[in-house]
Order: sequence, then structure tokens, then C-alpha cells
Amino acid sequence: MASDKKNSQKYQLIIDAAVTVIANHGYHAAQVSKIAKEAGVADGTIYLYFKNKEDILVSLFRTKMGGFISAIEERMETCHNAEEKLWQIVQMHVTQFSAQPKLSIVMQLEMRQSARELRLQINEVLKMYVHLMEDVIRSGKEEGIFNQNLDEKLGRQMLFGTLDEMVTNWVMNDRKYDLRNLSTPAFEMLLAAFKSGSLRKDV
Repeated sequence: MASDKKNSQKYQLIIDAAVTVIANHGYHAAQVSKIAKEAGVADGTIYLYFKNKEDILVSLFRTKMGGFISAIEERMETCHNAEEKLWQIVQMHVTQFSAQPKLSIVMQLEMRQSARELRLQINEVLKMYVHLMEDVIRSGKEEGIFNQNLDEKLGRQMLFGTLDEMVTNWVMNDRKYDLRNLSTPAFEMLLAAFKSGSLRKDV
């Protein structure tokens, strides 16, 4: 039953409406009534799908981030090695966020101002993404592309941190430049670091 609700058109409408309302008004000022109005549904309809506003925020992150991870995994199936997979992560991360500025505001700014309990739930989903990054780094070492001394956990932190900071700066600067232009230099920088083994286990 829960799965049917998540796959319904109204569920997706409410999620998309929440992105718009939270981006425009901020999470704390995003009343359920505003989300319902944006979605074109009655206030009571929201509670058929979500427990409360907090549940909407967590569900929003799970839905959007889950779809994002699935898209990357699908694209990776066509890659021949870890270097190509690294490029897909960088390129798709930048492309996905630049194509959805309102979602970028919610993900990069509003979610980080939420209560600790909410952030813990969000982090559970985020772990899937960073583990995907770690798997790529591990594969790169096994393939002999990345330096054998590369610390996998530190490498994934560098990869995620670089991409996360790029998008945050873009949002904070009112999206005045084309974020996609940073894909290639970011990829080249990360690839050079991973190949050189500058992130060593003994550091």
C-alpha cells in the first residue's frame, strides 16, 4: 500500500510542490497549506500520503536522491572502467543540480537547517551515494587506474565534498554562472589526485 502511494501521481505532485514552496519560502515558513495549494490538492490530502511536514522533507530527499543514484548506476552500466565511472558521477551530479535550481536550494541550504533527527534520516539515504563513490574508488585501485595507497574513505570524502561545495557555492551566488562548466576541471583535478595517490593511508 505504501509503495502504491509513492508511485501515485498525487504523491509526486506533492513532492514537487514541496520543492517549489520550500525553495521559495524556506523550510520553516513552508506550511502544509502552501504545499497543498501549490500541488492543487486539499490540505487533508497531504496527510493521506505524509505524516507531517517533516515526513514530506525526508520523503522529498529520499525520492529525489534515490532517483539520482539510480540514474547514475544505470549510466555506469555502460562504463568500461573506474575512470569513466568517476566522470559520470561528476558530470551527472553537476548536470542534475544545474537543471533543477529549486531542488538545489532545498538540498544544499534548507535541509541543512533542519532538526538533528531529520538530518540523521537524510544521512541514511546519503550513505548510499557515498558508498557508491567508495565502490568506484575501490574499483579504480583494483583496475590499477588509481594509486594503490589511495585511502578509499578519504577519497570518497574528497569526491563528495568537492561536488557538494561546487553546488553550494553556485546556489549561494544566485546561480550567476553555468555550473556545468566546472564539470571537466573538477573531474581532471580529482582524477589527478586519485592517480597520484596524494590521499595516502599513512598520512
